[in-house]
Amino acid sequence: MKDPIDRRPATGTHALTTRSGAVQLFASRRQILALMGLGAAAVASGGFLAACSRKPGGSGSFTDTSNLDAILPTYKPLSIVQPDIPGARPVPDGYLTYPTELVDAITTKPGTSGQKITAMTPWWGPTPPGLGNNAYYDAVNAELGIEVEFSVQDGNTYADKLAAVIGARDVPDLLCIPGWEYPKIPRFSEAVKALFEDLTDYLSGDRALEYPMLANIPTEAWRYAVWGGRLAAVPWPNDGTPFPWALFYRKDLFDELSLTYPTSMEELVSIGRQVTDPAAGVWAFNNIFDMVQMFYKVPNSVGGWGRRADGSVFHKYETPEYRAALEATAHIYAEGLVHPDLVASEGGDAKQLFRSGKILFLQDGPGAWLGMQRDESKVTPGFNMQPVPVFSATGGDPLVWRADEPVFYTFIKKGLGEERTKELLRVLNWAASPLGTEEFELLKYGKEGVHFTRTADGAPAATDRASVEIADQFFFIAGRAPAIIGTPEVPNYVTDLLAYANAMVKYLEPNPWQGIKLEWPSAYSAVIQPTEDAITDIVRGRRPIEDLDSVVTEWRSNGGDVGREFLQQALADAGR
Repeated sequence: MKDPIDRRPATGTHALTTRSGAVQLFASRRQILALMGLGAAAVASGGFLAACSRKPGGSGSFTDTSNLDAILPTYKPLSIVQPDIPGARPVPDGYLTYPTELVDAITTKPGTSGQKITAMTPWWGPTPPGLGNNAYYDAVNAELGIEVEFSVQDGNTYADKLAAVIGARDVPDLLCIPGWEYPKIPRFSEAVKALFEDLTDYLSGDRALEYPMLANIPTEAWRYAVWGGRLAAVPWPNDGTPFPWALFYRKDLFDELSLTYPTSMEELVSIGRQVTDPAAGVWAFNNIFDMVQMFYKVPNSVGGWGRRADGSVFHKYETPEYRAALEATAHIYAEGLVHPDLVASEGGDAKQLFRSGKILFLQDGPGAWLGMQRDESKVTPGFNMQPVPVFSATGGDPLVWRADEPVFYTFIKKGLGEERTKELLRVLNWAASPLGTEEFELLKYGKEGVHFTRTADGAPAATDRASVEIADQFFFIAGRAPAIIGTPEVPNYVTDLLAYANAMVKYLEPNPWQGIKLEWPSAYSAVIQPTEDAITDIVRGRRPIEDLDSVVTEWRSNGGDVGREFLQQALADAGR
Protein backbone atom coordinates (compact mmCIF):
# COMPACT_ATOMS: atom_id res chain seq x y z
CA MET A 1 0.00 0.00 0.00
CA LYS A 2 1.31 3.46 -0.90
CA ASP A 3 2.46 5.44 2.12
CA PRO A 4 0.38 8.65 1.97
CA ILE A 5 2.90 10.65 3.98
CA ASP A 6 6.08 11.87 2.33
CA ARG A 7 9.04 10.59 4.38
CA ARG A 8 11.63 12.90 2.84
CA PRO A 9 13.97 14.58 5.31
CA ALA A 10 12.64 17.96 6.38
CA THR A 11 15.42 20.06 4.94
CA GLY A 12 15.39 23.44 3.30
CA THR A 13 15.65 27.12 4.01
CA HIS A 14 13.11 29.35 5.64
CA ALA A 15 10.77 30.88 3.10
CA LEU A 16 9.54 34.45 3.29
CA THR A 17 5.89 34.58 4.27
CA THR A 18 4.18 37.89 3.67
CA ARG A 19 1.36 38.77 5.94
CA SER A 20 -2.01 39.47 4.78
CA GLY A 21 -2.30 41.55 7.37
CA ALA A 22 -2.37 43.94 9.53
CA VAL A 23 -0.72 44.85 12.59
CA GLN A 24 -1.71 44.32 16.17
CA LEU A 25 0.12 45.61 19.19
CA PHE A 26 3.66 44.32 18.98
CA ALA A 27 2.62 41.70 16.47
CA SER A 28 5.68 39.70 15.56
CA ARG A 29 7.16 39.42 12.09
CA ARG A 30 5.83 35.87 11.87
CA GLN A 31 2.29 37.31 11.82
CA ILE A 32 2.96 40.24 9.53
CA LEU A 33 5.16 38.37 7.14
CA ALA A 34 2.94 35.47 6.57
CA LEU A 35 3.10 38.51 3.20
CA MET A 36 3.60 38.99 3.02
CA GLY A 37 4.21 50.45 14.76
CA LEU A 38 8.08 57.85 20.23
CA GLY A 39 6.17 58.35 22.97
CA ALA A 40 3.00 60.20 22.41
CA ALA A 41 1.21 61.86 19.58
CA ALA A 42 2.19 65.45 18.93
CA VAL A 43 -0.73 67.79 19.32
CA ALA A 44 -1.74 69.45 16.07
CA SER A 45 -2.42 73.13 16.16
CA GLY A 46 -5.91 74.47 16.07
CA GLY A 47 -9.51 73.40 16.55
CA PHE A 48 -10.81 69.88 17.03
CA LEU A 49 -7.64 68.27 15.68
CA ALA A 50 -5.69 69.19 18.79
CA ALA A 51 -8.42 67.85 21.00
CA CYS A 52 -8.18 64.40 19.41
CA SER A 53 -4.71 63.61 20.73
CA ARG A 54 -3.30 63.05 24.20
CA LYS A 55 -0.13 64.66 25.46
CA PRO A 56 3.22 62.94 24.68
CA GLY A 57 5.09 61.07 27.36
CA GLY A 58 5.89 57.72 28.95
CA SER A 59 2.23 57.47 29.94
CA GLY A 60 1.33 56.79 26.30
CA SER A 61 -0.92 58.57 23.84
CA PHE A 62 -3.94 58.01 21.65
CA THR A 63 -5.63 59.73 18.75
CA ASP A 64 -9.24 59.17 17.77
CA THR A 65 -9.01 59.11 13.99
CA SER A 66 -12.70 58.37 13.58
CA ASN A 67 -13.34 62.11 13.90
CA LEU A 68 -10.68 63.21 11.44
CA ASP A 69 -12.48 62.70 8.14
CA ALA A 70 -11.74 66.30 7.19
CA ILE A 71 -8.01 65.62 6.86
CA LEU A 72 -8.25 62.28 5.06
CA PRO A 73 -7.90 61.99 1.28
CA THR A 74 -11.07 61.85 -0.80
CA TYR A 75 -11.61 58.23 -1.80
CA LYS A 76 -12.16 57.85 -5.54
CA PRO A 77 -11.99 54.17 -6.54
CA LEU A 78 -10.74 53.30 -10.00
CA SER A 79 -12.58 50.77 -12.15
CA ILE A 80 -9.83 49.31 -14.28
CA VAL A 81 -10.61 45.58 -14.10
CA GLN A 82 -13.75 43.94 -12.75
CA PRO A 83 -13.29 41.22 -10.11
CA ASP A 84 -14.31 37.64 -10.76
CA ILE A 85 -15.16 37.02 -7.11
CA PRO A 86 -16.10 40.06 -5.00
CA GLY A 87 -14.74 40.05 -1.47
CA ALA A 88 -17.04 40.74 1.48
CA ARG A 89 -15.29 43.77 2.93
CA PRO A 90 -12.71 44.02 4.32
CA VAL A 91 -11.81 40.96 2.21
CA PRO A 92 -10.27 42.12 -1.12
CA ASP A 93 -11.78 41.20 -4.46
CA GLY A 94 -10.49 38.14 -6.30
CA TYR A 95 -9.25 37.92 -9.88
CA LEU A 96 -9.02 34.43 -11.34
CA THR A 97 -6.67 35.40 -14.15
CA TYR A 98 -4.17 38.13 -14.83
CA PRO A 99 -5.68 40.85 -17.07
CA THR A 100 -4.47 40.69 -20.64
CA GLU A 101 -5.34 44.26 -21.61
CA LEU A 102 -3.42 46.74 -19.49
CA VAL A 103 -4.04 50.47 -19.13
CA ASP A 104 -1.29 53.07 -19.34
CA ALA A 105 -2.57 54.94 -16.30
CA ILE A 106 0.12 57.61 -15.93
CA THR A 107 1.14 59.22 -19.20
CA THR A 108 3.51 61.90 -17.87
CA LYS A 109 6.75 61.13 -16.08
CA PRO A 110 6.50 61.84 -12.33
CA GLY A 111 10.10 63.02 -11.99
CA THR A 112 10.92 66.52 -13.21
CA SER A 113 13.81 67.84 -11.10
CA GLY A 114 16.57 65.46 -12.20
CA GLN A 115 17.56 65.20 -8.52
CA LYS A 116 18.11 61.62 -7.32
CA ILE A 117 15.59 60.29 -4.77
CA THR A 118 16.81 58.19 -1.85
CA ALA A 119 14.63 55.50 -0.30
CA MET A 120 14.95 52.76 2.33
CA THR A 121 12.91 49.55 2.41
CA PRO A 122 13.15 46.15 4.15
CA TRP A 123 13.60 42.79 2.44
CA TRP A 124 13.69 39.22 3.71
CA GLY A 125 16.11 37.81 1.18
CA PRO A 126 19.40 38.59 -0.61
CA THR A 127 20.13 42.26 -1.16
CA PRO A 128 19.67 43.15 -4.84
CA PRO A 129 22.39 44.86 -6.91
CA GLY A 130 22.38 48.65 -6.79
CA LEU A 131 21.99 51.37 -9.39
CA GLY A 132 24.04 50.78 -12.49
CA ASN A 133 23.99 47.01 -12.00
CA ASN A 134 20.26 46.34 -11.84
CA ALA A 135 18.00 46.21 -14.92
CA TYR A 136 14.91 46.50 -12.71
CA TYR A 137 16.03 49.89 -11.43
CA ASP A 138 16.93 50.95 -14.95
CA ALA A 139 13.49 50.06 -16.30
CA VAL A 140 11.46 51.65 -13.52
CA ASN A 141 13.58 54.79 -13.23
CA ALA A 142 13.34 55.33 -16.98
CA GLU A 143 9.56 55.23 -16.65
CA LEU A 144 9.67 57.62 -13.67
CA GLY A 145 11.98 60.08 -15.39
CA ILE A 146 14.15 60.25 -12.29
CA GLU A 147 16.55 57.98 -10.42
CA VAL A 148 15.40 56.39 -7.20
CA GLU A 149 18.27 54.88 -5.23
CA PHE A 150 17.21 52.28 -2.70
CA SER A 151 18.95 51.22 0.46
CA VAL A 152 17.46 47.72 0.82
CA GLN A 153 17.96 46.50 4.39
CA ASP A 154 17.67 43.08 6.03
CA GLY A 155 14.07 42.83 7.21
CA ASN A 156 15.07 40.72 10.21
CA THR A 157 17.23 43.54 11.61
CA TYR A 158 15.28 46.45 10.15
CA ALA A 159 14.37 47.78 13.59
CA ASP A 160 18.05 48.38 14.33
CA LYS A 161 18.52 50.29 11.08
CA LEU A 162 15.41 52.38 11.72
CA ALA A 163 16.61 53.24 15.20
CA ALA A 164 19.96 54.30 13.77
CA VAL A 165 18.67 56.59 11.01
CA ILE A 166 15.93 58.10 13.15
CA GLY A 167 18.25 58.54 16.11
CA ALA A 168 20.80 60.28 13.90
CA ARG A 169 18.05 62.32 12.19
CA ASP A 170 19.51 61.13 8.90
CA VAL A 171 16.47 59.82 7.06
CA PRO A 172 16.18 59.28 3.29
CA ASP A 173 13.68 61.11 1.11
CA LEU A 174 11.32 58.12 1.34
CA LEU A 175 11.37 55.87 4.40
CA CYS A 176 9.28 52.69 4.54
CA ILE A 177 8.43 51.65 8.12
CA PRO A 178 6.60 48.36 8.83
CA GLY A 179 3.56 48.63 11.04
CA TRP A 180 5.01 46.18 13.57
CA GLU A 181 8.22 48.20 13.99
CA TYR A 182 7.10 51.74 14.77
CA PRO A 183 5.65 50.92 18.23
CA LYS A 184 9.16 49.82 19.27
CA ILE A 185 10.76 53.18 18.39
CA PRO A 186 11.02 55.45 21.46
CA ARG A 187 9.10 58.73 21.15
CA PHE A 188 8.07 57.91 17.62
CA SER A 189 5.31 60.52 17.44
CA GLU A 190 7.83 63.21 18.24
CA ALA A 191 10.14 61.81 15.58
CA VAL A 192 7.28 61.98 13.05
CA LYS A 193 6.76 65.65 13.81
CA ALA A 194 10.47 66.47 13.71
CA LEU A 195 11.66 64.38 10.76
CA PHE A 196 8.79 63.80 8.35
CA GLU A 197 6.68 66.06 6.19
CA ASP A 198 3.12 66.84 7.24
CA LEU A 199 1.13 65.61 4.23
CA THR A 200 -2.23 67.01 5.31
CA ASP A 201 -2.08 70.08 3.07
CA TYR A 202 -1.01 67.93 0.11
CA LEU A 203 -3.48 65.05 0.36
CA SER A 204 -6.48 65.97 2.51
CA GLY A 205 -9.87 66.05 0.85
CA ASP A 206 -9.94 66.71 -2.87
CA ARG A 207 -6.25 67.63 -2.89
CA ALA A 208 -5.63 63.89 -3.18
CA LEU A 209 -7.35 63.79 -6.56
CA GLU A 210 -4.17 65.25 -8.03
CA TYR A 211 -2.74 61.80 -7.21
CA PRO A 212 -5.48 59.43 -8.46
CA MET A 213 -3.66 56.21 -7.55
CA LEU A 214 -3.28 57.40 -3.96
CA ALA A 215 -6.94 58.46 -3.96
CA ASN A 216 -7.72 54.84 -4.88
CA ILE A 217 -6.41 53.63 -1.49
CA PRO A 218 -9.35 52.88 0.87
CA THR A 219 -10.13 55.49 3.52
CA GLU A 220 -9.70 53.13 6.47
CA ALA A 221 -6.05 52.60 5.56
CA TRP A 222 -5.43 56.35 5.63
CA ARG A 223 -6.83 56.62 9.17
CA TYR A 224 -3.88 54.65 10.45
CA ALA A 225 -1.49 57.07 8.73
CA VAL A 226 -2.48 59.89 11.09
CA TRP A 227 -0.08 60.94 13.83
CA GLY A 228 -0.87 63.80 16.18
CA GLY A 229 -4.04 64.65 14.29
CA ARG A 230 -2.19 65.16 11.00
CA LEU A 231 -1.68 63.00 7.92
CA ALA A 232 1.92 61.83 8.13
CA ALA A 233 2.47 58.90 5.75
CA VAL A 234 1.22 56.94 2.76
CA PRO A 235 -0.19 53.58 3.94
CA TRP A 236 0.31 50.16 2.34
CA PRO A 237 -3.07 48.47 2.96
CA ASN A 238 -3.30 44.86 3.95
CA ASP A 239 -3.37 43.16 0.55
CA GLY A 240 -4.81 39.85 1.65
CA THR A 241 -7.40 38.50 4.04
CA PRO A 242 -8.05 40.45 7.27
CA PHE A 243 -7.01 37.52 9.47
CA PRO A 244 -3.67 37.14 11.28
CA TRP A 245 -3.75 33.33 11.34
CA ALA A 246 -5.16 30.28 9.62
CA LEU A 247 -4.85 26.60 10.49
CA PHE A 248 -3.88 24.74 7.31
CA TYR A 249 -4.09 21.00 6.82
CA ARG A 250 -2.68 18.66 4.16
CA LYS A 251 -5.90 17.86 2.33
CA ASP A 252 -4.12 15.56 -0.11
CA LEU A 253 -2.81 13.40 2.75
CA PHE A 254 -6.11 13.60 4.61
CA ASP A 255 -7.92 12.30 1.52
CA GLU A 256 -5.55 9.34 1.30
CA LEU A 257 -6.11 8.61 5.00
CA SER A 258 -9.92 9.00 4.60
CA LEU A 259 -9.92 11.91 7.03
CA THR A 260 -11.66 15.26 6.85
CA TYR A 261 -10.88 18.54 8.60
CA PRO A 262 -11.91 18.89 12.26
CA THR A 263 -14.97 20.86 13.34
CA SER A 264 -14.39 20.74 17.10
CA MET A 265 -11.52 20.59 19.59
CA GLU A 266 -12.32 16.95 20.26
CA GLU A 267 -11.95 16.12 16.56
CA LEU A 268 -8.79 18.23 16.27
CA VAL A 269 -7.07 16.34 19.07
CA SER A 270 -8.42 12.97 17.88
CA ILE A 271 -7.08 13.51 14.37
CA GLY A 272 -3.81 14.73 15.86
CA ARG A 273 -3.46 11.44 17.71
CA GLN A 274 -4.31 9.40 14.61
CA VAL A 275 -1.72 11.00 12.36
CA THR A 276 1.11 11.28 14.89
CA ASP A 277 3.61 8.47 14.31
CA PRO A 278 6.99 9.21 15.91
CA ALA A 279 8.52 6.02 14.52
CA ALA A 280 7.80 7.34 11.02
CA GLY A 281 8.93 10.84 11.89
CA VAL A 282 5.42 12.34 11.62
CA TRP A 283 3.59 14.56 14.09
CA ALA A 284 0.34 16.48 13.89
CA PHE A 285 1.11 20.09 14.70
CA ASN A 286 3.40 23.05 14.92
CA ASN A 287 2.57 25.61 17.63
CA ILE A 288 -1.18 26.20 17.22
CA PHE A 289 -1.80 28.19 20.42
CA ASP A 290 -3.13 31.26 18.61
CA MET A 291 -5.65 29.21 16.66
CA VAL A 292 -6.71 27.34 19.80
CA GLN A 293 -7.33 30.70 21.46
CA MET A 294 -9.53 31.62 18.50
CA PHE A 295 -11.43 28.33 18.84
CA TYR A 296 -12.13 29.18 22.49
CA LYS A 297 -13.20 32.72 21.51
CA VAL A 298 -10.42 34.48 23.39
CA PRO A 299 -10.50 38.26 22.77
CA ASN A 300 -7.64 39.75 20.78
CA SER A 301 -8.40 43.41 20.04
CA VAL A 302 -5.31 45.66 20.29
CA GLY A 303 -3.16 42.83 21.54
CA GLY A 304 -5.60 40.81 23.64
CA TRP A 305 -8.02 43.31 25.17
CA GLY A 306 -11.79 43.37 25.30
CA ARG A 307 -14.65 45.41 26.73
CA ARG A 308 -17.52 44.10 28.85
CA ALA A 309 -21.14 45.14 28.50
CA ASP A 310 -20.74 47.44 31.50
CA GLY A 311 -17.90 49.29 29.74
CA SER A 312 -15.05 47.87 31.81
CA VAL A 313 -11.85 46.79 30.07
CA PHE A 314 -10.28 43.36 30.53
CA HIS A 315 -7.35 41.40 29.11
CA LYS A 316 -7.49 37.91 27.71
CA TYR A 317 -5.11 36.63 30.41
CA GLU A 318 -7.89 37.24 32.93
CA THR A 319 -10.57 35.21 31.16
CA PRO A 320 -11.68 31.60 31.59
CA GLU A 321 -11.55 31.24 27.80
CA TYR A 322 -7.83 31.96 27.80
CA ARG A 323 -7.16 29.49 30.58
CA ALA A 324 -9.15 26.83 28.71
CA ALA A 325 -7.18 27.50 25.52
CA LEU A 326 -3.88 27.38 27.38
CA GLU A 327 -4.77 24.12 29.09
CA ALA A 328 -5.92 22.56 25.80
CA THR A 329 -2.70 23.56 24.04
CA ALA A 330 -0.55 22.43 26.96
CA HIS A 331 -2.21 18.99 26.75
CA ILE A 332 -1.43 18.85 23.01
CA TYR A 333 2.22 19.44 23.82
CA ALA A 334 2.16 17.00 26.74
CA GLU A 335 0.73 14.26 24.51
CA GLY A 336 3.63 14.67 22.11
CA LEU A 337 1.49 15.83 19.18
CA VAL A 338 3.79 18.75 18.29
CA HIS A 339 6.87 18.03 16.20
CA PRO A 340 9.85 17.86 18.62
CA ASP A 341 11.91 20.20 16.42
CA LEU A 342 9.28 22.85 17.12
CA VAL A 343 8.81 22.35 20.85
CA ALA A 344 11.87 24.43 21.62
CA SER A 345 11.34 28.19 21.36
CA GLU A 346 13.64 28.28 18.35
CA GLY A 347 14.66 25.68 15.81
CA GLY A 348 12.80 23.76 13.18
CA ASP A 349 11.23 25.03 10.00
CA ALA A 350 7.48 24.49 10.38
CA LYS A 351 6.76 25.32 6.75
CA GLN A 352 9.22 22.76 5.44
CA LEU A 353 7.97 20.15 7.89
CA PHE A 354 4.45 20.76 6.58
CA ARG A 355 5.53 20.64 2.96
CA SER A 356 7.35 17.34 3.48
CA GLY A 357 4.47 15.75 5.40
CA LYS A 358 6.28 15.67 8.73
CA ILE A 359 3.43 17.67 10.26
CA LEU A 360 -0.11 17.60 8.87
CA PHE A 361 -1.40 20.84 10.41
CA LEU A 362 0.26 24.24 10.14
CA GLN A 363 -0.67 27.45 11.91
CA ASP A 364 0.56 30.30 9.72
CA GLY A 365 -0.60 33.56 8.22
CA PRO A 366 -3.00 33.24 5.26
CA GLY A 367 -0.33 34.88 3.11
CA ALA A 368 1.73 31.69 3.30
CA TRP A 369 -0.81 29.81 1.21
CA LEU A 370 -0.09 30.90 -2.36
CA GLY A 371 3.70 30.63 -2.33
CA MET A 372 3.76 27.31 -0.53
CA GLN A 373 1.09 25.76 -2.73
CA ARG A 374 2.83 27.01 -5.88
CA ASP A 375 6.32 25.92 -4.92
CA GLU A 376 5.53 22.53 -3.38
CA SER A 377 3.22 21.53 -6.23
CA LYS A 378 6.28 21.49 -8.46
CA VAL A 379 7.91 18.95 -6.14
CA THR A 380 4.96 16.97 -4.79
CA PRO A 381 2.24 16.25 -7.38
CA GLY A 382 -1.19 16.60 -5.83
CA PHE A 383 0.04 18.73 -2.91
CA ASN A 384 -3.03 20.49 -1.54
CA MET A 385 -3.07 22.69 1.55
CA GLN A 386 -6.41 24.07 2.72
CA PRO A 387 -7.52 26.11 5.73
CA VAL A 388 -9.63 24.58 8.47
CA PRO A 389 -12.80 26.70 8.86
CA VAL A 390 -12.70 28.38 12.26
CA PHE A 391 -15.03 26.65 14.72
CA SER A 392 -16.19 27.35 18.25
CA ALA A 393 -14.99 25.01 20.99
CA THR A 394 -17.71 26.30 23.30
CA GLY A 395 -20.80 26.43 21.08
CA GLY A 396 -22.42 29.20 19.11
CA ASP A 397 -20.79 31.19 16.34
CA PRO A 398 -16.98 31.18 16.08
CA LEU A 399 -14.81 34.21 16.71
CA VAL A 400 -12.22 35.25 14.12
CA TRP A 401 -9.42 37.59 15.07
CA ARG A 402 -9.04 40.76 13.05
CA ALA A 403 -5.87 41.99 11.34
CA ASP A 404 -6.73 44.74 8.90
CA GLU A 405 -4.29 47.55 9.66
CA PRO A 406 -1.74 48.63 7.03
CA VAL A 407 1.42 46.59 6.66
CA PHE A 408 3.79 49.46 5.83
CA TYR A 409 3.89 53.26 6.00
CA THR A 410 6.05 55.47 3.79
CA PHE A 411 7.17 58.82 5.21
CA ILE A 412 8.59 61.76 3.27
CA LYS A 413 11.58 63.62 4.67
CA LYS A 414 10.72 66.98 6.18
CA GLY A 415 12.00 70.29 4.87
CA LEU A 416 12.49 69.41 1.20
CA GLY A 417 10.17 72.15 0.00
CA GLU A 418 6.77 72.10 -1.67
CA GLU A 419 7.91 71.25 -5.19
CA ARG A 420 10.17 68.39 -4.10
CA THR A 421 7.46 67.00 -1.83
CA LYS A 422 4.98 67.04 -4.71
CA GLU A 423 7.52 65.28 -6.92
CA LEU A 424 7.94 62.56 -4.31
CA LEU A 425 4.18 62.22 -4.03
CA ARG A 426 3.97 61.80 -7.81
CA VAL A 427 6.49 58.96 -7.56
CA LEU A 428 4.47 57.36 -4.77
CA ASN A 429 1.33 57.85 -6.86
CA TRP A 430 3.01 55.95 -9.70
CA ALA A 431 4.04 53.18 -7.30
CA ALA A 432 0.44 52.93 -6.05
CA SER A 433 -0.83 51.90 -9.49
CA PRO A 434 -3.24 48.96 -9.17
CA LEU A 435 -3.74 45.69 -10.98
CA GLY A 436 -4.67 46.20 -14.61
CA THR A 437 -2.17 48.98 -15.29
CA GLU A 438 1.12 48.86 -17.15
CA GLU A 439 2.68 50.60 -14.17
CA PHE A 440 1.64 47.80 -11.79
CA GLU A 441 3.12 45.17 -14.07
CA LEU A 442 6.45 46.98 -14.26
CA LEU A 443 6.79 47.76 -10.56
CA LYS A 444 5.69 44.28 -9.49
CA TYR A 445 7.18 42.01 -12.16
CA GLY A 446 9.89 44.10 -13.82
CA LYS A 447 10.68 44.25 -17.53
CA GLU A 448 9.23 41.69 -19.91
CA GLY A 449 11.89 39.48 -21.46
CA VAL A 450 14.30 40.27 -18.64
CA HIS A 451 12.46 39.69 -15.38
CA PHE A 452 9.48 37.74 -16.68
CA THR A 453 8.09 35.89 -19.63
CA ARG A 454 4.42 35.23 -20.26
CA THR A 455 2.44 32.06 -19.79
CA ALA A 456 0.00 30.88 -22.44
CA ASP A 457 -2.77 32.97 -20.90
CA GLY A 458 -0.61 36.10 -20.66
CA ALA A 459 0.31 36.04 -16.97
CA PRO A 460 3.86 37.06 -15.96
CA ALA A 461 6.20 34.16 -15.07
CA ALA A 462 9.31 35.27 -13.22
CA THR A 463 12.80 34.56 -14.53
CA ASP A 464 15.79 33.77 -12.34
CA ARG A 465 17.00 37.32 -12.82
CA ALA A 466 13.86 38.66 -11.17
CA SER A 467 14.71 36.93 -7.89
CA VAL A 468 18.12 38.58 -7.94
CA GLU A 469 17.12 42.14 -8.83
CA ILE A 470 13.59 42.61 -7.51
CA ALA A 471 13.07 42.94 -3.76
CA ASP A 472 9.63 44.58 -3.97
CA GLN A 473 11.38 47.94 -3.67
CA PHE A 474 8.82 50.02 -5.55
CA PHE A 475 6.01 47.72 -4.46
CA PHE A 476 6.71 48.46 -0.78
CA ILE A 477 7.00 52.25 -0.91
CA ALA A 478 3.32 52.79 -1.71
CA GLY A 479 0.17 50.82 -1.12
CA ARG A 480 -2.60 50.30 -3.64
CA ALA A 481 -6.14 49.01 -3.82
CA PRO A 482 -5.89 45.43 -2.49
CA ALA A 483 -6.47 42.54 -4.90
CA ILE A 484 -6.09 38.76 -4.73
CA ILE A 485 -4.71 37.64 -8.09
CA GLY A 486 -4.79 34.16 -9.56
CA THR A 487 -1.92 32.33 -11.17
CA PRO A 488 -1.93 29.40 -13.61
CA GLU A 489 0.42 27.54 -11.28
CA VAL A 490 -2.24 27.51 -8.55
CA PRO A 491 -5.51 27.60 -10.51
CA ASN A 492 -7.86 27.09 -7.55
CA TYR A 493 -6.16 29.48 -5.14
CA VAL A 494 -8.38 32.53 -5.60
CA THR A 495 -11.59 30.49 -5.54
CA ASP A 496 -10.53 28.58 -2.42
CA LEU A 497 -9.22 31.63 -0.58
CA LEU A 498 -12.27 33.81 -1.31
CA ALA A 499 -14.63 31.00 -0.31
CA TYR A 500 -12.83 30.66 3.02
CA ALA A 501 -12.41 34.40 3.64
CA ASN A 502 -15.96 35.37 2.69
CA ALA A 503 -17.30 32.65 4.99
CA MET A 504 -15.08 33.66 7.93
CA VAL A 505 -15.30 37.46 7.66
CA LYS A 506 -18.80 37.53 9.13
CA TYR A 507 -17.29 36.34 12.43
CA LEU A 508 -14.63 39.04 12.73
CA GLU A 509 -14.15 40.19 16.29
CA PRO A 510 -15.46 43.73 16.87
CA ASN A 511 -12.69 46.07 18.02
CA PRO A 512 -13.84 48.58 20.68
CA TRP A 513 -10.79 50.72 19.84
CA GLN A 514 -11.32 50.71 16.06
CA GLY A 515 -10.15 54.06 14.72
CA ILE A 516 -8.18 54.98 17.85
CA LYS A 517 -4.44 55.11 17.21
CA LEU A 518 -2.62 53.90 20.31
CA GLU A 519 0.94 54.40 21.50
CA TRP A 520 1.30 52.47 24.69
CA PRO A 521 2.61 53.53 28.09
CA SER A 522 6.21 52.42 28.52
CA ALA A 523 5.36 50.38 31.63
CA TYR A 524 2.87 48.32 29.66
CA SER A 525 5.17 47.91 26.67
CA ALA A 526 7.90 46.57 28.93
CA VAL A 527 5.79 43.83 30.51
CA ILE A 528 4.49 42.22 27.32
CA GLN A 529 7.43 40.10 26.21
CA PRO A 530 8.43 38.74 29.65
CA THR A 531 4.83 37.69 30.22
CA GLU A 532 4.55 36.00 26.84
CA ASP A 533 7.83 34.18 27.48
CA ALA A 534 6.50 32.88 30.80
CA ILE A 535 3.26 31.72 29.15
CA THR A 536 5.23 29.97 26.41
CA ASP A 537 7.03 28.02 29.13
CA ILE A 538 3.67 26.97 30.60
CA VAL A 539 2.18 25.96 27.24
CA ARG A 540 5.22 23.87 26.34
CA GLY A 541 5.39 22.09 29.70
CA ARG A 542 8.44 23.81 31.16
CA ARG A 543 6.30 25.31 33.95
CA PRO A 544 3.10 23.95 35.53
CA ILE A 545 -0.28 25.26 34.38
CA GLU A 546 -0.92 26.46 37.93
CA ASP A 547 1.75 29.12 37.41
CA LEU A 548 -0.62 31.06 35.17
CA ASP A 549 -2.19 32.75 38.20
CA SER A 550 1.11 34.11 39.46
CA VAL A 551 2.19 35.13 35.95
CA VAL A 552 -1.01 37.15 35.50
CA THR A 553 -0.61 38.73 38.95
CA GLU A 554 2.92 39.83 38.05
CA TRP A 555 1.72 41.09 34.69
CA ARG A 556 -0.93 43.24 36.35
CA SER A 557 1.40 44.74 38.93
CA ASN A 558 4.25 45.33 36.48
CA GLY A 559 2.27 47.20 33.84
CA GLY A 560 -0.89 45.30 32.89
CA ASP A 561 -3.13 47.53 34.99
CA VAL A 562 -1.41 50.58 33.51
CA GLY A 563 -2.46 49.31 30.06
CA ARG A 564 -6.03 48.78 31.31
CA GLU A 565 -6.32 52.33 32.65
CA PHE A 566 -4.82 53.70 29.44
CA LEU A 567 -7.36 51.86 27.25
CA GLN A 568 -10.24 52.82 29.51
CA GLN A 569 -9.24 56.48 29.22
CA ALA A 570 -8.88 56.19 25.43
CA LEU A 571 -12.49 54.98 25.20
CA ALA A 572 -13.74 57.68 27.57
CA ASP A 573 -11.99 60.47 25.67
CA ALA A 574 -13.45 59.15 22.42
CA GLY A 575 -16.92 59.21 23.94
CA ARG A 576 -17.37 55.46 23.70
